Amino acid sequence: MNQAITLAMQTRPVRSAFPELSSQVIEDVLALARPPVDPGHWLRELVRAGCGQLPLPGSGGTLLRWRGLAAVASVDLGLAKLFEGHTDALAILAELEAGFDAPEDACWGVWCAEPPDMRVGIRTQAAGGVIVSGLKGWCSGAATLSHAIVSGWNGAGEPCLAAVALDQPGVTVTTQGWHAVGMRSSASVNVLFDQAQGSAVGAPGAYVDRPGFLHGGAGVAACWYGALAGIAGRLRDAVARDRPDPYRLAHLGAVDVALTQARAVLREAACAIDAHPAARCALETARARLAVEAAAQEVLSRVPRALGAGPLCRDAALAQALADLPVFIRQSHAERDQAEHGKQVAQHGESPWTL
Repeated sequence: MNQAITLAMQTRPVRSAFPELSSQVIEDVLALARPPVDPGHWLRELVRAGCGQLPLPGSGGTLLRWRGLAAVASVDLGLAKLFEGHTDALAILAELEAGFDAPEDACWGVWCAEPPDMRVGIRTQAAGGVIVSGLKGWCSGAATLSHAIVSGWNGAGEPCLAAVALDQPGVTVTTQGWHAVGMRSSASVNVLFDQAQGSAVGAPGAYVDRPGFLHGGAGVAACWYGALAGIAGRLRDAVARDRPDPYRLAHLGAVDVALTQARAVLREAACAIDAHPAARCALETARARLAVEAAAQEVLSRVPRALGAGPLCRDAALAQALADLPVFIRQSHAERDQAEHGKQVAQHGESPWTL
């Protein structure tokens, strides 16, 4: 293990020190990963190296935060799913000022999907304690994480959050709930809570109402972007290495334009969040997600056509990324998100397109 990683593990950098260590340490840690990647193992390695403490959204380092997410996603999307969840959990705890006694090397998840056929109850106890009961779906990394922020409903029918240590008798990780080939390594299974002990996180409704909810959603788009950059890199390498091919060159040119456009929108959103950390930045964050999704359609269409069957069958990391990304990117709600964004644009007081 190289000196940069060893130093990071020994000193456990605080957020203020992260900008000097982030990109290089993440790259150094993940340079050791080879497909098939074990997301649980490499999440623990990243947390041990201090990389889990990304700058908070709106702290002035939002773009740096997203670069860290993108760097992980360019290596493996199953790992990126867990890493993004861990960093999002820490951001939620900080934004909602929730105190929770967890070890420094705790690995967190955020399990806040609300399938219509699953409903978790959160019953308030004394001194901020809660009791969590019910079946929770879409619990990424459940078998490897130590803690999770779980959404549910209190007795008044209000949405609530609870922080739960997973190593307790009231938590059962099942093997049900995931059948897709893509993102299989994220192991997003069902978890049964049976009178599990936890702590309340924020007031009822605070999870969705806080500015960081939309900020975090744009951070997920940074993961998509990182995967796209990794996939596009395979095409660029092939074009640089092999005899010039006009069709490959055309595909590469189109891919470059799509990624450059998405990158510009992500950077604009990061600047808006840092300039207005208490605002939701709904227009900017929606544009970021939708722009990266549009770039994904271009990249996922063009790269396989440009490279042909050989790399798709013999490059394990590329094949995995091409299987994972279409599943991961469906965290976007497609036309529903476009329609909601269009509504926001229509209600905007002035033209949003002035150059």
